Amino acid sequence: MPVTLQIEDHVATVTLDRPEAMNSLDPESIEQLKDIWAEISRNPEIRVAILTAAGTRAFCTGADLKKTMPPKESFAELHYGPAGAESFASVLSKLHTDKPVIAAINGYALGGGLELALLCDVRIASTQAIFSLPEVCIGSIPGAGGTQRLIRAVGRSDAMLMLLTGERIDAAEALRIGLVSRVVEPEQLLESAEQLAYKIAGNAPLAVAAVKRLAQIGIEMPLAAGLELEQHAFGVLRDSEDRIEGRKAFAEKRKPQFRGR
Repeated sequence: MPVTLQIEDHVATVTLDRPEAMNSLDPESIEQLKDIWAEISRNPEIRVAILTAAGTRAFCTGADLKKTMPPKESFAELHYGPAGAESFASVLSKLHTDKPVIAAINGYALGGGLELALLCDVRIASTQAIFSLPEVCIGSIPGAGGTQRLIRAVGRSDAMLMLLTGERIDAAEALRIGLVSRVVEPEQLLESAEQLAYKIAGNAPLAVAAVKRLAQIGIEMPLAAGLELEQHAFGVLRDSEDRIEGRKAFAEKRKPQFRGR
């Protein structure tokens, strides 16, 4: 299986498992990612997901160019026509879940691999991680969200520097510009991601999902509209079982038992 899924204590660990191909994504991997993201969204036992990769060299280097030849259909047919074979870019554009996703980046995150990491809510990198969107160097562009998500994730000048030059940056520079939240030694990477995932999984699931949705939608809205949306979400959650449980647990000085209700 080029992509594996393990679920334990409300945390799903998704592993890209093609280290011999720098964890690049072939058609089978792309279909599996789509199915796994759907499973993360619909499975109530999953509260948080970790996306990582096998080996120590690469997180993901994007689409496997040896196995993803240009399709015979026109772009218009694929983009606007009936559902059929989907490209790497189109699948990535549809990977969405309200549940938090943590990227544990263990090596090269290049091209579509960095775009995949940008889909995640939190990114943790090993000291060996390398990042780049090199598409302009070969006459192309990042077509799976890179031009849109990078400039929302880091400062405009830093994003444009990466996009226009295609140059690689190391983990320390990625931390400086805010592309990743933490940098740890390679042997500590998965443990650090798991600790964070379990901490998030211990919070109220409905509140966590609401916070993620508000942050994602609100960044595209004027502040006044975002604040109004936040108030509505607060009202929706006000009388939930989990919120009442949280208040009781605080008063009783015990750990809350959230059920996502």
